[in-house]
Amino acid sequence: MLFVKREDLKTGMRLARPIYNNKGVLLYERNSKLTAQGIESIKNFGLIGIFVLEPAEPVPPMTQADIDFERFQTMCVFSIKEELDRIVQTRRAAKMQIIAADVIKNYGHLEQKINFIQNLRSKEDFIYKHALNVAILCAMMTHVLNMKVDEQLETVQSALIHDIGKLMAPKGVMEKAEWTDADRAQIRAAEIGGFDLIDTVYSSSPNIKRICAQAQKVVASMETGEDISAVKMVHGAKVLAVAETFDSMTAMRFLGEPVSEVAALKHLQENPQIYDSKAVDALIQSVSILSPGVSVELNTGEKALVLSANEQDILRPMLLMFRDNSIIAL
Repeated sequence: MLFVKREDLKTGMRLARPIYNNKGVLLYERNSKLTAQGIESIKNFGLIGIFVLEPAEPVPPMTQADIDFERFQTMCVFSIKEELDRIVQTRRAAKMQIIAADVIKNYGHLEQKINFIQNLRSKEDFIYKHALNVAILCAMMTHVLNMKVDEQLETVQSALIHDIGKLMAPKGVMEKAEWTDADRAQIRAAEIGGFDLIDTVYSSSPNIKRICAQAQKVVASMETGEDISAVKMVHGAKVLAVAETFDSMTAMRFLGEPVSEVAALKHLQENPQIYDSKAVDALIQSVSILSPGVSVELNTGEKALVLSANEQDILRPMLLMFRDNSIIAL
């Protein structure tokens, strides 16, 4: 599966992900071949790009749970947009706790892993969809970690609102293909303003600002090189930092292309001084990283199909090699 930006789409490419409208109605099914009209529709939707199947890649299996997950993403994001926009405009929250409870109801009590299907994003909705995906990850991870009900609710609410500062940044800056130092300074100033807004809106729930601010400090330390090993973090911040990083790395974005779930997981595991190992393990127990039917590319450049997962080491599954149909166990 490949991510292709909208300007690089060509007729004949096959969709790897279905496309829904804002009411959750299916517009384009998986494995549909792109036509000139379809490409124009995608551009009109404002999508940054889409996921397509490689020429020889079979359509990955999709369960009812996978279909429900995509529909939930499609429909819930509009409630999030309405609420975040309301908070920016009025400095008051009305339904965020209800939205968080709905996310937890659907994904905060699961006893099995899910296929974490990245949603399609546009310039207009990528902040809202990012907030939703991070909230879903946090709901699952806090359940695995057996966190208290109030901690789980605070963490999921923090995930939904943690990026609100970016809504206060100049739209033209956020949509640039590349950021200058001046652009980054503007975005950073907006993020700081976002934390102040969170502090105002959630003055009676100081843990929410604490979780957001501490998680941002963790994520930023990857770039700044700041040593945060001695900083005392609340559990919600550790979870949010891992979920935020995983979604940011694997989702479509303006700056660069998404990386694979495997690459994102390796990044998290290889930086234990930054990302809490228990939170990373909770992510592994929540999301199917290399599930059967997924097409992968090895370090050698060869392509293969995952036949079965390896629960002891998820990065070493059993594969069917495309070159000669041989089966290997990594």
